Amino acid sequence: MSVLVTGCGGFLGREIVRQLIDRGEEVCGISRKEYPELAEWGMRHLRGDLAEATFVRNAFASVETVVHTAAVAGVWGPSQFFERNNVIATRNVIDASQRTNVRNLIFTSSPSVTFDGADQREVDESAPYPNRWLCHYPRTKAIAEREILSSHDPAGLRTVALRPHLVWGENDPHILPRILQRAKQGKLRIVGDGNNTVDTVHVVNAAAAHLDAIDALNQTPESAGGRAYFIAQDEPVRCWDWIAEICRLGGVPEPKKSISFPSAYRLGAALEFAYRVSRQKSEPPMTRFVASQLAKDHYFNISEAKERLGYRVRVSMKEGLERLSRAWKT
Repeated sequence: MSVLVTGCGGFLGREIVRQLIDRGEEVCGISRKEYPELAEWGMRHLRGDLAEATFVRNAFASVETVVHTAAVAGVWGPSQFFERNNVIATRNVIDASQRTNVRNLIFTSSPSVTFDGADQREVDESAPYPNRWLCHYPRTKAIAEREILSSHDPAGLRTVALRPHLVWGENDPHILPRILQRAKQGKLRIVGDGNNTVDTVHVVNAAAAHLDAIDALNQTPESAGGRAYFIAQDEPVRCWDWIAEICRLGGVPEPKKSISFPSAYRLGAALEFAYRVSRQKSEPPMTRFVASQLAKDHYFNISEAKERLGYRVRVSMKEGLERLSRAWKT
């Protein structure tokens, strides 16, 4: 089977590529930058911009399955930037898939597409899209997810959307380094009472869910297709206990000082206004979205992924932390 992975150079994309190659698939990857190590693994590499429709159509000409994980994440930036990279790029991916021989399209979405700032406890896929958004990332990902799912055709292009939450692992270039840096600088504050519960997912599990989705679309498209699925570790944790453990493993002081959620939320709103007025491109140290994510419960019911995709956890929380400890000691 030939599989094309967009965003192949990203943290999750690389792991998807690795797992596909390990099981003998023919893999092509798309990214903006060169990744020679992926080519050494056996991946055919294409460089280009998914917002350019002609490039995308040409790239998709001879593949059976597309895993669309490329996106712009983040909590700050102009709306046009997120719309170009998350909405227009996804529309091009859908269009190219429908015009060529692509049979399966797996979209990497986000649980934030259902997040309006309130607690989420045991939320399943029946949760609606919110009426308000705290930043452009979840808004544009929700638009893209809707269009991916509405393009599902059991007799043509079969689609699913996966919503992995807080992807982490020993090679994480995003979440974990940021936690350690802020903790080392003494800038990490517990937001809220510190008792909120969250889901996470190890990168191996998040990537494996994409392979599970491919297999499910090939074997049981009527049951699996046209749906979104939350993907998680299936071991919800107290957010700030987990962050404290990450800090201990990383050899930095765990956070002790705290700020109430209302204060953090007001601070985020004020900083967003100030940064917007002054047209600063750097991300504010606090935003309304970040305050809400750090203080609220957000954990999910992943029964649908287990039953319809055959998803299962490959790396437990304990093993993931042990892997992290070994990697950081070397």
